[in-house]
Order: sequence, then structure tokens, then C-alpha cells
Amino acid sequence: MKATDLSSAIEALVEQRVPTFLWGAPGIGKSSIVKQIAKSRGVGFIDLRLALMDPTDLKGIPFYDKDSHTALWAPPAFLPREGEGILFLDELNSAAPSVQASAYQLILDRRVGEYELPDGWAIVAAGNREGDRGVTYRMPSPLANRFVHFEMDVDVEDWRLWAYRNAIDERVLSYISYKNEHLFTFDAKSDAKSFATPRSWEYVNSVLKSKVSEDLLLETIGGALGKDVAVSFLAFCKVMSRLPDIKNILHSGGGEYSDEVDVLYALSTGLVSAYLKDRDDKKLENLLRYTFGLKSEFAVMTVQDLQRNGVNMEHLEAFREWVEKFAYLLE
Repeated sequence: MKATDLSSAIEALVEQRVPTFLWGAPGIGKSSIVKQIAKSRGVGFIDLRLALMDPTDLKGIPFYDKDSHTALWAPPAFLPREGEGILFLDELNSAAPSVQASAYQLILDRRVGEYELPDGWAIVAAGNREGDRGVTYRMPSPLANRFVHFEMDVDVEDWRLWAYRNAIDERVLSYISYKNEHLFTFDAKSDAKSFATPRSWEYVNSVLKSKVSEDLLLETIGGALGKDVAVSFLAFCKVMSRLPDIKNILHSGGGEYSDEVDVLYALSTGLVSAYLKDRDDKKLENLLRYTFGLKSEFAVMTVQDLQRNGVNMEHLEAFREWVEKFAYLLE
């Protein structure tokens, strides 16, 4: 299930306080989806990494109550006491069975020890699949049955939309548009320590913004993506020097064209990114008129990317001409 569909489904279940479990390979953004749902709803978000916990971390520490002459449990301070939000139990199936047992009571009864989860809080859990080279424990059937289960897939178009909205470096965005298969290269049968995932591409974005010197760039990016993907990416980055002048295209509607596929991917992404940073109708009109001379598939890709990012162009004469010119590709 791709990220946009997952977000809609999980948000609906959070509204009804139905516990959900999100499965998926490492580094594909499971926790980011849940955090974004909480942010969009304007509610609290608590991320508990259960693989790092002991059973008493959830249940609390026992103490003697002299008034009742009984032993009570002092609940941990990190659990919510009021309001609304999402309690995210990450790496649930990587936690030791004794920790899972404590989580079981919290999920099943919405309480553990003396603690009770407020009514406004929903529980969402996540974990890697059993074949993903991580440390996992088989989830007991009674615990598994308390969740609605989803498996997250890596979807390039979903990721590209996220990348545009989060101002990911154009070189990264262009490269993934050109080499879809390099967005996610994880192989559970391989012993490689570095591999490409949406998370590691986000690291590359940070590396490109850092002060890492040119002579260390290959080793640094290779440490995030693996050597082969890093070599390919850095070779592609050299394409950016062959792009037509994007600023001139947006200001005049004219410019040079290219027949090289890698250049066209980079150009399409560059045009969209540049426009999204500084929007106005004149620049959009110029951009659309420039696409009249592009190879048709790249003209369509450019306009579709603009539309996915919420750009309204139906009121422009240039768009009406564009639709007439490329109508045969839109049927």
C-alpha cells in the first residue's frame, strides 16, 4: 500500500481509536507517516522505541503505599496523561517478548499497571518484516489480532511529491525521476551495510547541503547509499551543468532544448522546483509555452508534477493551448 493511501486509512482509524500496525522494510518512512498524521490533525505525538525498553519502563516501578498497605506501580512520566494524540509504538516486534507482554496490556486494555491511556489517544505501532535482516520476534497471535495491519510499499511518485514539498535537492529529485529503481535498493539477502532507501536519500540531501569537500563526497554518499548507487548519482549530477538556463525560461518562455534523456529528466525537475519556489502566472505561462518544444512525455511529466503540487493553471491561455497540443497523450 503506498504512503498516500496509508495516510488516509490510518488517519480514519486513529479517529475511531482503532489500533493499527504498519509493516515495512527499513528506511521507507513508516514513522514519518504517523508523525505527519499527528501534525496535520494538530494533536500530540509520542514515539516510544520499544526495542530499547525493559518491561518496567512501560509498567513502571512498584512502591509501597503506607496508607493502603499495598504495592502500587508508579507509571512512567513519558506516557500521556491528558489531551489527544497518537502513541506510536515503534519497533514493537523487535522488542523482547517480556516488553511485548507489557505492551499487550496497554494495547488490549488501554492500561498498564496503575496507568490508563486517556480516551483522546490512539495507538499506532510499526515494525520491520521478519525477513528484513532486523532483530524481530514473532508477534503472539492474540497481540497481532488486536491490530488492523497494513504493509507499506515504496512508491516513486509518492516519494517525488514528498520531495518537492520538502525542498529536497533538485539533483536528488532528478536522479530518482531518471533512475526509479535506485530509490530503494534494500536486499534482505545481501550483507551490505549501506543501501538506498527514502531515509538514506534524505541523508544525501543533508550531505549535499553540508560542507563536505568534493574529494570526500563519493565516500560520504557511498556510506549512505552504497558505492554503486553513489557513483551513478554523482555521475548524473554532472548533467546539471548541461541544463538550459532555467531562470531565462521562466522569464522569457524561450531557451535551448536537449534530446538527452538524463538532461530532460533534470530539466523537468528543475523547472518545477524553480517555479514552486517563486510562483506567478507570468512565469507559469512562460514555462508552459517552453514545454511546447519538449519531447511530449517530458512536457506531460512537467505539467503533471505542477498539478500534483497544487498549481492551478486552468485559467491560463497557454494551458488551453497545451491541452490541445498534448490531448492525444491525456486520453
